[in-house]
Amino acid sequence: MRTKITSTLVIITLFAFSQMQAQFVNQNRWGRQQGRTAIPQAQTPPPEPEKLTAEQYVDLEMPKLVEVMELDPFEEAVMRSVLVNSVQKRMELQILQLEPQKMKEEYEKLRVQQEKELKAALPAEKYELYLEMVENPTKAKRKQKKKKKQKSKS
Repeated sequence: MRTKITSTLVIITLFAFSQMQAQFVNQNRWGRQQGRTAIPQAQTPPPEPEKLTAEQYVDLEMPKLVEVMELDPFEEAVMRSVLVNSVQKRMELQILQLEPQKMKEEYEKLRVQQEKELKAALPAEKYELYLEMVENPTKAKRKQKKKKKQKSKS
């Protein structure tokens, strides 16, 4: 009687282990990671990032300009419209792919026109700060921070 019970337990245990192993192998596709095949797949190149429009590019830069120059809403709107117009024209020139000397001349014309429009629209001190930012962006930020510190100490 004891041998029958022991042999029955051994058979049940072996059957249980074989079932557990079968489930493990089938779940992992015979020991491989799930979702991978034996056939190598060609890698697709990553999609090219979308090019920004003139408005999007200016929208990225405006918070910095507003913070450093302390523009009011009217000045901000004027400056934004001038910059969008200028950036749009520069993008159009890039699409045309003119010869280098002609491109340089056109960029210089656009820069002069942009500066004239900003000089007419902004107060003199803010226009001067803008010119400093264009020439050396990090130096203009430092000056602005120093001015704030001096005001708070007084």
